[in-house]
Amino acid sequence: RTSMPSWQRAESISAAVARQLAGVVGDLGPLGALALVYFGTMLLTEVISNNAAAALMFPIGVATAAQLGVDARGFVMAITIAASCGFSTPIGYQTHLIVFGPGGYRFSDFVRVGAPLDLLCGVVALALIPYFFPF
Repeated sequence: RTSMPSWQRAESISAAVARQLAGVVGDLGPLGALALVYFGTMLLTEVISNNAAAALMFPIGVATAAQLGVDARGFVMAITIAASCGFSTPIGYQTHLIVFGPGGYRFSDFVRVGAPLDLLCGVVALALIPYFFPF
């Protein structure tokens, strides 16, 4: 049996996830899919680095756009912004970890201030991305 190259495996996994995502959003259409990709990326960047979250979600976002038959630029922009909005935990970004201990912060301090900021950025991004990158 011939082994499939790793890039083809990743592409097929991304396509499978995109099909599932497109099925989940159903009647919500591209905006619903955009919101799921955005908030999925944002949740990932809270527990892993922002670079890793973007790298994991990029093929899923592009495949989702292709599955829906829309321009992928809005999905790429959503992933870019969401990967930069890891405010709710000290884990997602290096400078958060740098100030976490010496600053005397608690994990709950990040959640209390970061969660509303994450939501605000998400609402603004989801309102503006379709305007600048129409489906």
